[in-house]
Amino acid sequence: MKTQRECVLTNARLMLADCILDPGWLAVADGMIIEIGEGRAPERGEDLGGDLLMPGLIELHTDHLDAHYAPRPNVRWHPRAAVVSFDGQLATSGITTVLDSLRVWSEDGAEDVDGEAVVLAQAIAEARETGMLRVSHFLHLRCEVPMPNVVAEATELIGRSDVRLLSLMDHTPGQRQFRDEQKLRDYYRGQNASLTDAQLDGLFARRIAYQAAYAAENYRNLVALARKHDVPLASHDDTTLEHVEQAVQDRVAIAEFPTTIEAAQALHTTGIRVLMGAPNLVRGGSHAGNVATAELAKIGALDVLSSDYMPASLLLAALQLPDIVPGVSLVAAVRAVTKTPAQAIGLDDRGEIAVGKRADLIRVRTVERLPVVRTVWQLGSRVA
Repeated sequence: MKTQRECVLTNARLMLADCILDPGWLAVADGMIIEIGEGRAPERGEDLGGDLLMPGLIELHTDHLDAHYAPRPNVRWHPRAAVVSFDGQLATSGITTVLDSLRVWSEDGAEDVDGEAVVLAQAIAEARETGMLRVSHFLHLRCEVPMPNVVAEATELIGRSDVRLLSLMDHTPGQRQFRDEQKLRDYYRGQNASLTDAQLDGLFARRIAYQAAYAAENYRNLVALARKHDVPLASHDDTTLEHVEQAVQDRVAIAEFPTTIEAAQALHTTGIRVLMGAPNLVRGGSHAGNVATAELAKIGALDVLSSDYMPASLLLAALQLPDIVPGVSLVAAVRAVTKTPAQAIGLDDRGEIAVGKRADLIRVRTVERLPVVRTVWQLGSRVA
C-alpha cells in the first residue's frame, strides 16, 4: 500500500554521487528515497522535463543571516522574522541543510552583529519548533580566539543539540587572512564607513593586545570544549605549515578558507577537508587577495564549497566548476556541495540521491548559463 506522502519523479537528469542517469527516476515514501532507476519509470509520476534532479545542497559556513537580522547599520530586525526570511532565501537557492554561522564574541566598535549569538540561536530554535522553516538548520559556532569572553560565550551555546561545528578563528591584523593590514581596514570600512583611521588604529592595537594576552589559553580551552561535547572542529585561514601542524594536532575536520596553496595542499594531504568560497570561484579570485578557489581545484586540493556571504553562489559555483577547471567532473563538483560536506559533520542521512537517504531534493534548470531552482523538496514534501 502506498503511503500518503509517496511520489515518483520521472524524466530527470538524475545526479547520483558517482554518475548521472539520463533519463532517470526515483520514488519517495515517508520522506525517504525508496527506489532509483534509469530510463522510463515503472509507473506514472511527476515529469521533470529533463531538468537536473540533485540532492539538496549542504552549506557549512554562512553568516548571511546577519544581513537579514541587521539590514542596516544600527538596525535590528525581529530575530525570528529574520530567520524565516533567510530560510526562504536558502530554500530558493537550493540549500536544504545549513549550518548558521554565529559570531561567538563581543567587541565594541567592530562588527555590526556580534555578541548576539544566543539571541539568534534561540530565534532559530523557536522558528524550527513552530514549523516556520523550510530547510534544516544547525549551528556553527564561529569563535574569535583572542577575544576575552569567547570561551564563556561558546560554553553557553555548545551544549545545544543543534551545534554541529566550532571554528577557531583569529583575525588579528597582520596575519592569516589579513596579513595585508590594509585589506582589514577596507573590510571594516565596508562594514561601517564612518570608522576613522584613529578608530581603526585603536581597534587594531586592542586586537593585537588581546591576542598576546588571551589567544593561547583560549585556543586550548575551545579545543577541549569541542572535544568534551563531541563537536567537530574547523580551522580558519590557515596560511603556513605551522598552522597545518596545529590543525592536525587538534584533530580538525575541516579547514576553512586556507589562504595559500602550500597550506591547502598540506591540509588536504592529511585528510582534513579543505573548504573554499563559492563566491571566490564565481568571481575569479579572493576579495582579500588570498589563494583562488580555482587554483586549489586544479591541484586536487578542494573538497567542499561554501556560499559564505552569497547563498545563490553555491549552486552556481558547483555547476560552473567543470568549465573553469576541466579536470573536475560535474559529478565531483556536486559532491563538494552535497555528500562531502554532509559527511564532514556526520550527517550521513543526506547529501546524495541513494536508497535509504532523506528525500531532500532540488530540481534545477539552466537558463542562459545560470541555474534556476524550480522546485525544492524537504523529506519528500515540496517547500519551494
